[in-house]
Amino acid sequence: MQKKIEEIKKFESPPKVIKNLFNAGEIEEFLKLYKDLPTTVHNKKQNVIKKRWLQGYSDKLEKLFVEKLKNEIGEFKMDNLQDENDKDIFGLIQESYAPIGLHVDAGFEAQNLIYKQSLIPLTPVGSTVIFKNRFYDGSTNFTQDPEELKRKNLNYGQNKRSSEHLKMYGDRPFDKAIHEKYLKHENIENLKGLEVELIYEWEVGSMLIFDRTHLHCSSSIIEGKKIGIATFTKR
Repeated sequence: MQKKIEEIKKFESPPKVIKNLFNAGEIEEFLKLYKDLPTTVHNKKQNVIKKRWLQGYSDKLEKLFVEKLKNEIGEFKMDNLQDENDKDIFGLIQESYAPIGLHVDAGFEAQNLIYKQSLIPLTPVGSTVIFKNRFYDGSTNFTQDPEELKRKNLNYGQNKRSSEHLKMYGDRPFDKAIHEKYLKHENIENLKGLEVELIYEWEVGSMLIFDRTHLHCSSSIIEGKKIGIATFTKR
């Protein structure tokens, strides 16, 4: 459980999308960065390739990113785990061939004052669903899958598995029209009690910023693959 829930709540705000934040040349540089970085994880079950944005591959992009994000959210510290040399990484660049399920990126250290996360699309087709519902008990994948729920021996940086959300937000059935259009990969029963706050339609050059306590997931809309940069901050 997060130890600083009341402090975390003071910094919460609605999700926002900043359009035209990066130009075409900068997006090309981000894609080159992705190509140059070593693969961290190739999760064949989730059908996703994850690369850590390690320091030192592009000083220009590191400075650009920090400057742009600071202009939007003020002072922050990175909370993206660390590399083998205990240096902060800037985030995760993910190449997804299948949608990622319902989860929250609320951190791995209970004493941290978690803050905002950002998403920068590097490809045009995709969307991300942000729910009004919030969770304050660390980074978690929400599922009803009994095999997933059995998983307890998790590696550094892996989300715990839980069905706790089903007891927290009431029994209201999830919106069938939204489920059919955006979330067909999710069991509708796993979305019970959830209410959508924002559906972010990916747009290259833009950035989505939202609180790390928001439940969220990918939509089922993918054309082949999509690539995006996810970053996580604390105060």
